[in-house]
Amino acid sequence: MTSTTAKPAAGSFAPLAQPTFAILWVATILGNIGSFMRDVASAWLATDLSTSPAAVAMIQAAATLPVFLLAIPAGVLSDILDRRRFLIVIQIGLAFVSGTLMLLAWRGSLTIELLIGLAFVGGIGAAMMGPTWQSIVPELVPPSTLRQAVALNALGVNIARAIGPATGGLLLAAFGASATYGADLASYLFVIAALVWWRRPVQPPDPLREHFFSAFRAGLRFTRAHSKLHIVLIRAAVHFAFGSSVWALLPLVAKQLLHGGAGLYGVLLGAVGAGAIAGALVMPSLQKRLDGDGMVLLSALVTAAVMAALSFAPPIWLALPLLLLLGAAWITALTTLGGAAQAILPNWVRGRALAVYQMVFNGAMAGGSLLWGFVAQALGTPHALLIAGIGLVIAATLLHRLRLPRGEEDLGPAQHWPEPEMADGMADRITHDRGPVMILIEYCIPHAHRNDFLRAVHKLSEERLRDGAFNWGVMEDPADPELLTEWFLVESWAEHLRQHRRVPNADADLQRDIVRFHTGTEPPRVRHLLGVGLPRDERAKPARH
Repeated sequence: MTSTTAKPAAGSFAPLAQPTFAILWVATILGNIGSFMRDVASAWLATDLSTSPAAVAMIQAAATLPVFLLAIPAGVLSDILDRRRFLIVIQIGLAFVSGTLMLLAWRGSLTIELLIGLAFVGGIGAAMMGPTWQSIVPELVPPSTLRQAVALNALGVNIARAIGPATGGLLLAAFGASATYGADLASYLFVIAALVWWRRPVQPPDPLREHFFSAFRAGLRFTRAHSKLHIVLIRAAVHFAFGSSVWALLPLVAKQLLHGGAGLYGVLLGAVGAGAIAGALVMPSLQKRLDGDGMVLLSALVTAAVMAALSFAPPIWLALPLLLLLGAAWITALTTLGGAAQAILPNWVRGRALAVYQMVFNGAMAGGSLLWGFVAQALGTPHALLIAGIGLVIAATLLHRLRLPRGEEDLGPAQHWPEPEMADGMADRITHDRGPVMILIEYCIPHAHRNDFLRAVHKLSEERLRDGAFNWGVMEDPADPELLTEWFLVESWAEHLRQHRRVPNADADLQRDIVRFHTGTEPPRVRHLLGVGLPRDERAKPARH
């Protein structure tokens, strides 16, 4: 089995000793503060431009729907493009959206349709940016401080959540929507300047570099075959679909139930952000007492209790501590579910798989926002919050038995597969796009060990499908029943060579355990078969009738 040497844990703020990470971290906080100010202005303007709760909820839905639709393409682009340049282009696009909102608000030309449309365009930028920001973190800090860097990024978002909404609400109340959008526009200039300053090392050319469509298919194959990731996605989808109600309806809570204005709405959002910071500080103590499943269940119960309490229109002095609790519960669920996903993903597909997680998260938020907006329109905001809270408790209790993965496997690349055997000159004749490729592995398995072998090799099938195969199976030879052949199909020669790089240490250990069932005098024979078509001149001939 693979062994690792224990290292002392780095301090929580150790990544800030890396100048590039520190500067980009501060710039990201400023950018997120601007984004939260923009969101406050848009959500509050929606209540002035339309009296329909569904229209108000559509602002959040429009901002999150693009992440649901474009998360996987964004993850692919983050893996195949220069991430620094890609981020700069995205930031310029988002600055254009905020500048357009500023001009329209200044002229008094904003309508609910334009507001929803521009929220959707801004959501496209957020969809493109999310996986790329997460993917650059390992480039900015040493591996020993990667977990601390991820935690600092989450902390930075919640610092912005604590400052941005309250500041946006105050700016909106004092100077109007145009000034608020202008402040958001200025924040993008800081982010762009930091990205221009960053000198990202030039990546050496890779002959096996993935292209968009092959990378897209590889990401889909990985997520489709990863049963542990499916558990995280199901738990996240259900939790955030019910939890989205409080975010979608919070402007109406501030206006209708608490009888406040834009300033109060910003203060309520700031309370959520402050609660999230407090929750992040308390979480290490909770994690000593509760596992991941207990943390998610606790988050659901607290979130549901807050929604139920808000439905009864509490006084403002009580609403603020309730939203502090909501922020702590929300960051608990985000960190626990996101951490469970991170812990089971190898580096080669991390951006794409995290994009799938973001797609599920934002799809749940967008769909839930629309659903609870229509429920509020039909039954009223208090009833919508109450129903969502009851649903969250029931769903969280039922799904508590679907245990989250612990993520204890060693996912570093094993690099233990030998190079494929080839006849002289074949290496120069095989193009990378040649395919499909069939890999055959022949095992000699005594009848007494046959069932144990089959159970073990079927566990290995998930790894084959995750790392590049699109089909897999085991066959026996009628002339020699002890000869069992594992086979799997890969779409191209290049994809199979990438597969050599992808096998993690945990699955390499599983493969070594399977080989122990083999009783031949030589190791299991491995063969590679390439698809062969008709010669070009034969394909050109018309069919005879």
